[in-house]
Amino acid sequence: MMTNGVVHANVFGIKDWVTPYKIAVLVLLNEMGRTGEAAVSLMERRRLNQLLLPLLQGPDITLSKLYKLIEESCPQLANSVQIRIKLMAEGELKDMEQFFDDLSDSFSGTEPEVHKTSVVGLFLRHMILAYSKLSFSQVFKLYTALQQYFQNGEKKAVEDADMELASREEGERKMEKEELDVSIREEEVSCSGPLSQKQAEFFLSQQASLLKNDETKALTPASLQKELNNLLKFNPDFAEAHYLSYLNNLRVQDVFSSTHSLLHYFDRLILTGAESKSNGEEGYGRSLRYAALNLAALHCRFGHYQQAELALQEAIRIAQESNDHVCLQHCLSWLYVLGQKRSDSYVLLEHSVKKAVHFGLPSLVQQRAFAGKTANKLMDALKDSDLLHWKHSLSELIDISIAQKTAIWRLYGRSTMALQQAQMLLSMNSLEAANAGAQQNNTESFAVALCHLAELHAEQGCFAAASEVLKHLKERFPPNSQHAQLWMLCDQKIQFDRAMHDGKYHLADSLVTGITALNSIEGVYRKAVVLQAQNQMSEAHKLLQKLLIHCQKIRNTEMVISVLLSVAELYWQSSSPTIALPVLLQALALSKEYRLQYLASETVLNLAFAQLILGIPEQALSLLHMAIEPILADGAVLDKGRAMFLVAKCQVASAASYDPLKKAEAVEAAIENLNEAKNYFAKVDCKERIRDVVYFQARLYHTLGRTQERNRCAMLFRQLHQELPSHGVPLINHL
Repeated sequence: MMTNGVVHANVFGIKDWVTPYKIAVLVLLNEMGRTGEAAVSLMERRRLNQLLLPLLQGPDITLSKLYKLIEESCPQLANSVQIRIKLMAEGELKDMEQFFDDLSDSFSGTEPEVHKTSVVGLFLRHMILAYSKLSFSQVFKLYTALQQYFQNGEKKAVEDADMELASREEGERKMEKEELDVSIREEEVSCSGPLSQKQAEFFLSQQASLLKNDETKALTPASLQKELNNLLKFNPDFAEAHYLSYLNNLRVQDVFSSTHSLLHYFDRLILTGAESKSNGEEGYGRSLRYAALNLAALHCRFGHYQQAELALQEAIRIAQESNDHVCLQHCLSWLYVLGQKRSDSYVLLEHSVKKAVHFGLPSLVQQRAFAGKTANKLMDALKDSDLLHWKHSLSELIDISIAQKTAIWRLYGRSTMALQQAQMLLSMNSLEAANAGAQQNNTESFAVALCHLAELHAEQGCFAAASEVLKHLKERFPPNSQHAQLWMLCDQKIQFDRAMHDGKYHLADSLVTGITALNSIEGVYRKAVVLQAQNQMSEAHKLLQKLLIHCQKIRNTEMVISVLLSVAELYWQSSSPTIALPVLLQALALSKEYRLQYLASETVLNLAFAQLILGIPEQALSLLHMAIEPILADGAVLDKGRAMFLVAKCQVASAASYDPLKKAEAVEAAIENLNEAKNYFAKVDCKERIRDVVYFQARLYHTLGRTQERNRCAMLFRQLHQELPSHGVPLINHL
């Protein structure tokens, strides 16, 4: 079978074959040898040498694209190459014959132009050998293909010239030309015939690396699949092409095609492994256990947890028979993922973790964090594994470890430490890119760290910075990419919080659907928060009770505490603060048990508010002194404002029994705290809480007889009250 003058081999029996594109590259090499050093500057020769490797290894490209690449490096040489190819294509067959006869002269003489063992020398020898093996009919078809290749290049050059002229006349064709360029780039790969073995291996490794590190620079899913189908048509037993097809189908969430490609990959791998390897450790058995492990990962990715568990059990069984500890540790990681998704897998995880205590794996550290271990023990566990990662320069595992530390510090409520770890990961990535020219680090750990960074900035009221981080995330992780759901959820949560701060409950309610699609638990909780803000207490209470039972079942302690705090807030808004106390004490006990310091401080804040409502402000004030330090140090701006507002309320309530002079001092101190609270609320644009603060300030100024300040606060209150909806909830019952 022959296309474009190329003999197609089923399995890559021929290392290389001659194509019109490779003839053009041979002309370039020949011209480089004939051109003296004086004619080409040192910088031009250096650029040409850098261009050669991708031209030799990469897939065939159009002639116009080749001319453009050469012209960017050395315009003079591009003109010579163009003339040589034109003379050969418009001449006779004997011109091509003579060209290949002259190629062997490059190796003759005492100081040959090209060394036989160099990269260029090997390429020349492969081409000469492949050409010499062609029959006369194949040579004629190759020459015909060369003529067609040249004519297509000339036609494309004329079209480009016409388009450039038209764009100058009209001046508004820039976007159209860019779109045309994109489509041409996608066609350039497919313009070639079948790839040689080296070209195929280079193409597959390049695309796999891009899918892993920088998906935006890889071919689009449709274009890549077209190339893979073309590759597999001529070599259906090429296992690596099936695996890249599996990765490509994962990008578009195609469960059937990805499973099909994965099974084909391991079928081919087992066949070749069984023929070439007699050792079961590296051959047949190894392929089988990793096939089962990859199948489990695939099912877990698409939410088929029962099938994933069955495949994982099969992988564990085969790995135990082969005594493969590395495979067993991979299985442990996926067991932990299943333990998060399915509550009945938790016991299996507990048994598996005991076998890997000395490894200090991230999954083990995460399990310990959820179990309430102290931060110093977790960092010690990560330290041992980090030493191995740094020693062997395992950058991926280093990134995972840093992202894990970021999440742990946020779980414990230490936002400053979380921010430091996230920025460390960012700085490491920028240094790698600058020093080694590496691809972007578009891994899950990097996406997680950036999402934490966006949320931390949003918590401090830096919404512009958070938007920049999210914009960067959207560029690095397009919507159809593997980790896009992380930034989608982060973006929706930040928008929801801003809408709630601004009192736009209808907008927040519309965002709940998107959050629920990405994270059902988070979506239900946010829906309850909206219902509570809209004074639909009974509906919110029912939703929170169902969510509480579900979160207790799956052991999501962080969400359990958040739900308990919301339930307590419902009780005191319903004028039942005594019922709220046991709920708050339960939340405080869980926070202390699992060492969630920030949630514990927030719970104490709510307890102090409940005591204020019950008429014991002195005890509330003493509780506040215990809880306010962590909130001011690591808390969100909104929580800082709430804490200062509550301190002011307690100060005023405690001063009721004071003598007039001391009472005036307490009120002055309360006004100062209210000013600080107002500044915090202003940072997050929380108008509803600013309204409450200025109302309270107006009352206090009236008590002190300061009419001008009172009137200013009253006017501001009136403006905000007309702008915002009022649900008739007493101000004292709003924390």
